[in-house]
Amino acid sequence: MSNEKNLHSLLTDVANGQVSPDMALDRLKDLAYEPVGEFAKIDHHRALRTGFPEVIWGPGKTPEQIAQIMEVMRQRNEVVMATRITPDVYSALQSKVRDVRYFGSAQICAIAPLELKPQYSGVIGILSAGTADLPVAEEAAVTAELSGFNVQRLWDVGVSGIHRLLNNRHVIEAASVLIVVAGMEGALPSVVAGLADCPVIAVPTSIGYGASFGGLAPLLTMLNSCAAGVGVVNIDNGFGAAVLAGQILRTAEKLQQK
Repeated sequence: MSNEKNLHSLLTDVANGQVSPDMALDRLKDLAYEPVGEFAKIDHHRALRTGFPEVIWGPGKTPEQIAQIMEVMRQRNEVVMATRITPDVYSALQSKVRDVRYFGSAQICAIAPLELKPQYSGVIGILSAGTADLPVAEEAAVTAELSGFNVQRLWDVGVSGIHRLLNNRHVIEAASVLIVVAGMEGALPSVVAGLADCPVIAVPTSIGYGASFGGLAPLLTMLNSCAAGVGVVNIDNGFGAAVLAGQILRTAEKLQQK
């Protein structure tokens, strides 16, 4: 009952007399949230409120806790995702969670169909400045794909070799929204925004020498961008960038349907 289609179907069945109010109440009793042991409360209602189901934050949780949460969530969601999952935690999860998949570069594990088909129109273009930025960029890419969006990747096109970006302008031109991931001085989002006619979401990474201060320098560069149309998320927050890009596309789709 955590998605709009199933909830509408249930209410229709109640209206038609095919399901009793008591039966409907039983199905809806955990709609707001469902306790898991003494350590978690799963927000099943989040997908109805926001369009995106709750996602498990891996760090700080034991493999046993993650497994229990995933098993509860899989009863109500076709896709269940956990972020920042290290290889050793995934190894422990394999024996506890049936059909769990691992996206190593993104450090995401998920219960999901083997073939992910886009459910929404538009393209999320994701660019990384350097190869070292790939874990954050892949977190954004995999999150977007698991959420039902079409993704196009373009890696290692930082400003130190600007011709690499200019030779791939077709990726920028084809995108409906762009996520640009960069460490060091963080200049790439400004350059991309000067070429793009769509929103640009900038993601600073913690990659860089000492004076980058663990991502603070690229964060400040992106916040001070001279290019218009750049929004900035937190350091290393590829997940948040993907959700924001998805919300932009979903809002555009709603407007087209009006």
